[in-house]
Formats: sequence, C-alpha cells, structure tokens
Amino acid sequence: MSTSAPRIAFVIPCYNEEEALHVTAGVLREKVQTLVAKKTISEESSVIFVDDGSADATWREIEQLHQREPGLFHGVKLAHNRGHQNALFAGLMHALDIHVDAAISMDADLQDDPNAADEMIERFRQGAEIVYGVRDSRETDTAFKRNTAHAFYSVMRWMGTETIPDHADYRLMGASALQALAEYGETNLFLRGIVPSLGFNTDKVYYKRGVRVAGESKYPLKKMISFAIEGITSFSVKPLSMITGLGVLSVIVGIAMLIYTFVSVFSGHAVAGWGSVMCSLWLLGGMILVALGVVGEYIGKIYMEVKHRPRFIIEKTV
Repeated sequence: MSTSAPRIAFVIPCYNEEEALHVTAGVLREKVQTLVAKKTISEESSVIFVDDGSADATWREIEQLHQREPGLFHGVKLAHNRGHQNALFAGLMHALDIHVDAAISMDADLQDDPNAADEMIERFRQGAEIVYGVRDSRETDTAFKRNTAHAFYSVMRWMGTETIPDHADYRLMGASALQALAEYGETNLFLRGIVPSLGFNTDKVYYKRGVRVAGESKYPLKKMISFAIEGITSFSVKPLSMITGLGVLSVIVGIAMLIYTFVSVFSGHAVAGWGSVMCSLWLLGGMILVALGVVGEYIGKIYMEVKHRPRFIIEKTV
C-alpha cells in the first residue's frame, strides 16, 4: 500500500458543455480541495478539461477557469471534433505527459458520482492499477436504454470481447496502465474494450448514477448505435464467421429449392414453384447485401488504419 499522497488528474471530455461546465468545475474544485485537505491526494492534483471541437463557448469557459486557478484547471483543445473516445484518450495522454500517478476519467455532466472517486483512490493506494466505476443500478435510464445497454454487453461478451457490464468510462488508471494504453496505435478507439485487455491488478467501485446537471445528452440513439457498431467491429471478427454460417445456410436452402423445382417440373406444376423461387432470390439477395455490409465495415476500418492519420490534433493547451 502506497503511503504518499498520489498526484491525481481528473480527465473530463467536453463537447458543447458550456451550460454545465461551471457547475462541473465547482463540484470538482470542492472534491479536489477536500481530498487534498484529507491528504488523500497531492496538492499538485488537477482537473483536465478536453474540448472536443465544441461549437459553443466551452473553450472560453475552460480558459477562464485556468486563468482564475492555473494550478487546478488545465485545458486541452482539439482542433476538430474527434469523438468522445479520442477526446478522452487525448486527456489521458496529457495526464501521462504531466507525470501524474493516476488519472480518473469521467463525463462532464456529473452523472458519474464524483464521491466514488474517494474509494477509487483508496483502492489505487492499496495496489489496484485500474479501478472501474460500475453503476449499481440504471434507475435514471429509460427502459429502452436500460434494455439495449444490457443487450449490448451480452453481445460483446458473446463475441469474445472483454467488457465490464454497467461500466462506461468512469475509471481510475495508474501511470503504468496509462503507459500501456499509450502503446495502442489504432484509430478506431473503443476504450471500454481496450482497458480491460491491458491486464494489471483491477478492482471495482459501485456507485449510483445521477442525472445531468445541465444541457442535453450528447449520446442520442444514432450515436449509441454507432458506438455499439464501433465496439463490435473494433474487437471481434465473429461477424465474419457469421457470414460463413449464412453462406452454408444459403447453400442448404438453395439445394432444397433445387429439389423442389425438379419435383415441380416433373409433376407438371412448374408454375406453382415460381413464388418459392422468387422468395429464394430475395432471401439470397438480402443475405448477400448483409454480408457485403459487414465486410464493408471491416474494410472501412482497414482503410482508416492504413492511412495512419492522427487520432487528434491539439490546437492549444493551458
């Protein structure tokens, strides 16, 4: 167990969070000050806000926070919107660059209970290199979102991807884990799958998820679906195996329809089989399109990876 107070950085990705930022900053300021007063964390601990190419005044708010308290509030501004996972990665790498002992990532809307960070830090000091914040319930979610989330975790587990059920991106990562994460060079980031694959000594802290302090959710249904597809295609090749299975099934159906066609011809009822043939054509055509779509997803991933484009470009830091 570590006896010295660790230097902690809270990493907060922000996208159009102008309305919520001052509330979030106030809560995190109080949290850091309380932990410092208890000698739980070092006085050099800080909060890193990452502006993911916001269209509102989010960056101006971050700059003002830094001007008032330069030691506490840091800022990283991405030159363009690169998505939540890339913004989070940028913040974690910035935390690594300033030599923190551990970084705690959480959303800017304060739905992740900041008080759970106390136990995360305690588990870290006891030897855990990665501590996951896990929701103990989904009472604040709609029934649709709750059921689809559970279905997503079930599908990911079935496809062989190691994920933590009911865990989003609220986690503590020690410096060793951050250094290991820095070795990952892929463009299509899915941190909820990458972090569990790192290994290290891990632990979990359970908390009750709250509601947004201000503003609107940045994860509508369209983005949730896109995020799920990103996770599946970034970590599993099972969809490709499923295409093989569909191909075998298609061959079996085709043979059955061929036999049916011969029987219809020799019995003088060839016209009667026309509908079955058409159904088979539609079925095969649909399966081919689905297969091409899945293969296309992987080709798209390969296309993005081989170009080796940067995940993000930092315009400025404060």
